Amino acid sequence: MPARPLLAKPRASASPWRKADERERDRALKREAVLVRAVEYFNERGFHATSLDDVALSLNVTKPTIYHYFGNKDEILFECVRRGLVDIQEAAQAAEAAGGNGLERLTALLTDYAVMMSDGFGACVARTSDHALSPESLKRIKALKRDTDAVVRRVIEAGIADGSIAPGDVRLMTFTALGALNSISRWYDPAGPKTKEEIASACVATLVKGFAARNEPSGRD
Repeated sequence: MPARPLLAKPRASASPWRKADERERDRALKREAVLVRAVEYFNERGFHATSLDDVALSLNVTKPTIYHYFGNKDEILFECVRRGLVDIQEAAQAAEAAGGNGLERLTALLTDYAVMMSDGFGACVARTSDHALSPESLKRIKALKRDTDAVVRRVIEAGIADGSIAPGDVRLMTFTALGALNSISRWYDPAGPKTKEEIASACVATLVKGFAARNEPSGRD
């Protein structure tokens, strides 16, 4: 009696479940989409005038879908502001580490800052008032702001030390520069005649003139 042929092993079918890294990547992309759309509404309408219904509708999802990624609108606002501050801080640290004298590094730092104030997460930092954040969120945001201010102060101090920046109250100089550039978030018009980069350069050039050290005029013989 001939031997029975061995049965072929069934071919393993592809798993209907996505791998963990694919699921995490998909979640991150969807979470990012919510943040990007929400920050547009926050900047255009303000936090209180923005509803999650509007954000969900614009993304063609339901509001419960958004709650899958964020607990509430306050959490979304906090993350938008946090993202803006992290981006600003990273740009400031890069400028601080770059070559050149203190005034040159300050110019690069403030230019990056001014561009970020034009839209997106950076503008959300400037446009969000303290009372819009919960006490716990405000505490964390203020800590990030202090870290950013510290970088700017170090660059100004370095410029004063190397003679490229005129001596002055470093704290007030920092508040003056950042306060002036924060206003870009309120009046910048993307449909206007100048790009955000052109506006940033012009605004920073005006500020830097006040920071630059000046040679004392020589006396007459």
